Amino acid sequence: MKEKRIKRTKNESEKDLISVIIPMYNEENIRKNIIEVIKHLNELPCDYEIIIVDDGSKINCIEEAKKIKNDKIKVEGYSRNKGKGNALKYGFRFCKGNYIAFMDADLELPPHQIKDFYEKITDEKIDSVIGSKRLAKSQVHYPLMRRIMSFVFQMITTILFGLKVRDTQVGMKMFRREVLDYAFPKMLVKKYAFDVELLVLANKAGYEIREIPIRLDYRFSSTIRKRDIINMLIDLAAIFYRLKIIRYYDKKN
Repeated sequence: MKEKRIKRTKNESEKDLISVIIPMYNEENIRKNIIEVIKHLNELPCDYEIIIVDDGSKINCIEEAKKIKNDKIKVEGYSRNKGKGNALKYGFRFCKGNYIAFMDADLELPPHQIKDFYEKITDEKIDSVIGSKRLAKSQVHYPLMRRIMSFVFQMITTILFGLKVRDTQVGMKMFRREVLDYAFPKMLVKKYAFDVELLVLANKAGYEIREIPIRLDYRFSSTIRKRDIINMLIDLAAIFYRLKIIRYYDKKN
């Protein structure tokens, strides 16, 4: 049964602030990519901040990120690689915005799309907007095997959790702050099924989740290994166990 959440209404005098969390791991083009992100964020009708989180990179990309001279940017991080989900949770502690966006550092998802997310979440006054590869207007080209793996993963997710979304894994998402205030303290997944656990919790709490089409420029800088698939399935099983068997998520934060 879904919990009932009360939305916090924003005072008319308050100006929106978007906090964009960008996790990075061994991203060689981080300075160039962040400059591109800034260009598009400057076109938004609201203020913004960027929180770059280095997830234990083995190359010196954190120093490259710090070379960007902009008071809207915070560069944080830690020495040991812990997973993208952990980096997003870590970055959230530095966020001041009433809207929180996730964006990948490699820009496979072109940053101009952040405007679509902001317009959707504000115009329709909804809680969460996530990108989806499976909507008719999405522009995505990737190999058949990757499509099959993605489809099977989403089918398993739908069966286990009843999420009414067609794609949980796209790296660009935007939330009203209170969604993450609620979900993050309860979350345990740090890597493979982080997005699933977050959306399961948001859905359980009665927050509205809406999908929008995206453009995704795959560069295939990494491959999905057999071990990764096994770990993703283990994470899904663990989320199901916590949700349905021991009711771990029903505990207060």
